[in-house]
Amino acid sequence: MLNWLLALVPLTVVLELLTPEKHSWIFLSAALAIIPLAGWLGRATEELAARTGEGIGGLLNATFGNAAELIIALAALRKGLYDVVKASIAGSILGNILLVMGAAMLAGGLKHSTQRFNVGGARSQNTMMTLAVIALMIPAAYHAVVGPQAALSEVHLAVSIAAVLLVCYGLNLIFELVTHKQLFAGDGQDAKHGASWSLGRAFLILAGATALIAWMSEVLVGALTPAAQELGLSSGFVGLFVVAIVGNAAEHSTAVSAAMKDRMDLSLGIAMGSSVQIAAFVAPLLVLASLGLSPQPMDMAFRPALVLFVFLAVLISGQVSGDGESNWLEGVQLLAVYLILAIVTFLAPTTAAAP
Repeated sequence: MLNWLLALVPLTVVLELLTPEKHSWIFLSAALAIIPLAGWLGRATEELAARTGEGIGGLLNATFGNAAELIIALAALRKGLYDVVKASIAGSILGNILLVMGAAMLAGGLKHSTQRFNVGGARSQNTMMTLAVIALMIPAAYHAVVGPQAALSEVHLAVSIAAVLLVCYGLNLIFELVTHKQLFAGDGQDAKHGASWSLGRAFLILAGATALIAWMSEVLVGALTPAAQELGLSSGFVGLFVVAIVGNAAEHSTAVSAAMKDRMDLSLGIAMGSSVQIAAFVAPLLVLASLGLSPQPMDMAFRPALVLFVFLAVLISGQVSGDGESNWLEGVQLLAVYLILAIVTFLAPTTAAAP
């Protein structure tokens, strides 16, 4: 439906080459260009999900859907934009469990009165998210108690916590895909929705979309800071919401589509699985990558407002997914929390520190 936005891919390249000073136009063009690319990426992973099952399909969508966030964060990391990196991590988590899951529950609930999913899988994902929130809270608390003079020890703390999270994420994959895969297998709905693409075509589109998203993401990050200043937006709002919404386009489109087809196990696997992957894999990976990529190592001392936002998101997502059922009102409630957080961040003075 939004394929006409693909024309913005070459337009973005032309703008960057011919008018590099028009940062706002370049940023807007690159952001909109990523949306249809993410949609094609999501469609390709949905086709693969029809062949592999809901659990692996959700993991595939989360992994390739998070490619945009990871690429954007790596580009920002190389430029030393640590606040943007941290805001984009928190924004991606918020976007997935509030915006994506909320939109999926709303769209699915309007078509199907009550939708059911495997409560064991949802609880497992929410527990992993709670673990990730704890991992974010500890460095923030350490920074508040010890103070900025303990910068070196904060880096050591970040690397240690990153290693623990990566091990836990690896064990979580074994839990999902090997020892307890029945919790994430769904109810056989994927048998009703057979693949319409060949395996080769799905992988080809997957690879092509990922490569173009990487290219557009590099352009996006290059124009991010000056564009935010031109538009009068805080870097916190841009990182938390603008970049996150663009990066979550793949998950958003596929999760909503799956929910409308009454495939809630796949839909929640995408939304919650993507948040878990960002928090327990992408975030610690970025900490380790900063040791060699960025001007100086990045710590995990997220600002208190970011930690609070993520904590509240995990809290309400656990409430709505804990009974194995969803409806349109629960979707509205998740979206309402996301809107409230967006309003607060948008109204924060641009001269203030990013959340």
